[in-house]
Amino acid sequence: MTELLWVPEGVETWAAWLMVAVSFGTSFITAAFGIGGGVMLLAILAVLLPPAALIPVHGVVQLGSNFGRTMIMLRQVERRMIPAFTLGSLLGAGLGGLIFVQFPPWVVQLGIGCFIVWSVLGKLPAIGRGHVLAGGVVSSFLTMFFGATGNFIAAMVKGMKLPPLEHVATHSALMTIQHTIKSVVFGFLGFAFLPFLPLLIGMIVSGFLGTLLGKQVLVRLGQKYFKPVLSAILLLVSARLIWSGLEGMLGAPLL
Repeated sequence: MTELLWVPEGVETWAAWLMVAVSFGTSFITAAFGIGGGVMLLAILAVLLPPAALIPVHGVVQLGSNFGRTMIMLRQVERRMIPAFTLGSLLGAGLGGLIFVQFPPWVVQLGIGCFIVWSVLGKLPAIGRGHVLAGGVVSSFLTMFFGATGNFIAAMVKGMKLPPLEHVATHSALMTIQHTIKSVVFGFLGFAFLPFLPLLIGMIVSGFLGTLLGKQVLVRLGQKYFKPVLSAILLLVSARLIWSGLEGMLGAPLL
């Protein structure tokens, strides 16, 4: 343990406080804009957490954030796609758990850095109602290794052409299902969540407060500036991750 009891070993005190604050901000972003918070949280946690803890901790925090958002918007959830998505998530996460191995840190850094670049610059496919099961399988398999597949699921929900509030509510419900299943699988794989529990609680509570504020604040005037700024931040963080990953792979500084 470090100087504060609620800070897990391997995490600096300032980094723990920053993660609590970032959880608030990224939950606000997702509630206000419908997308972006999960990937941004993953990108920042990748800099602050030990690589082995990154995906499990991110999953639990996202579970808490999305569950709170789902409860707030429960009436707006499109429930017809939930059974197929749940089945697909069970299959995908189970398959990912079967082949999951503890990657070296540089592999995690490179993989997440490249995934963030793809999520910002890539064109995500439109997935209709008839492919919800497949969408659940693919996204839940990928989330076991790269964490934030919110953009993928958002693309699937977008294919349903729901109104904005229904879109955010349904997206949150599906993410809650996926992160619940993923967290259970990581528990079976032996990840020790207990040392991170106080930090997780702090991040989940701050995330819920961010969700409440994000739902109330209708961001309109600055919205056309928001996505370019968010994309720029994500690309800068991903560049740092890729750089660190390449240095780890080569075993020497690049410069």
